[in-house]
Amino acid sequence: MTSAMNRSKQRKHAVVRIATMLSIVLPAWYLASRHATVLPAASAASGTANSYTTNFPHTENPISEGGRWISGRAGLDWGDVRTIPGFAFGIEIGGNRPEPDKYDDPTAILTGKWGPNQTAQARVHRTNKDNDHAWQEVELRLRSSIAPHNATGYEIMFRCSKSPQAYCNIARWDGILGAFMMLKETKGSQYGVADGDEIKATMKGDVITVYKNGVLIVQTKDYLFKTGNPGIGFYLEGATGVNNQCGFSSFTATSE
Repeated sequence: MTSAMNRSKQRKHAVVRIATMLSIVLPAWYLASRHATVLPAASAASGTANSYTTNFPHTENPISEGGRWISGRAGLDWGDVRTIPGFAFGIEIGGNRPEPDKYDDPTAILTGKWGPNQTAQARVHRTNKDNDHAWQEVELRLRSSIAPHNATGYEIMFRCSKSPQAYCNIARWDGILGAFMMLKETKGSQYGVADGDEIKATMKGDVITVYKNGVLIVQTKDYLFKTGNPGIGFYLEGATGVNNQCGFSSFTATSE
């Protein structure tokens, strides 16, 4: 059984294997498809101001809110986000699956045109009190896009735990399932999330800054993706049937 405690290491190993494959077989396809297959509704135009706020008022599977969201199955390889009134959470098999299958993080990205300087903010709703039995995350997304077999952008992930094994990490999604790069990793109870915590991530220029309850906790830089849309995501490993134990009760995104 693969220990969920090694997720960061497994991600790095997955990146090495995927990168090797891409460098040998797929470089031309990847460079072309990254630009050609992004859905227009999930793209952003430089200098476009936009904003959206929701407390997830509907029961939807997947989330739509009148066409405001593209959910993960639009990319075929990723899970959907589901909502019930006042709560959004991911739909994922969980358990202990092999790479890259287990990296099908349920995802939802806002539609419309969004400027490159973005903020995504959410309030955590968590009923799980078993800190380390399940490896469960809530995620904010910036400059993201999704299309068949292609998902790009930035993921800011928080473990739904307050144990010393909690974390807040930042990763860049590079296209096909399992192709991602860890940009920043942390570890400690101060980085995990509990019920009612407010999490926020901003990207201005090449700087990604992360806050929890108004306090800056993580910062890093990356230059690759200049456009894309904000959104949300989730992750589950090491348990099944507990998707609704950690999610979001509200979400706000802005751009300029």
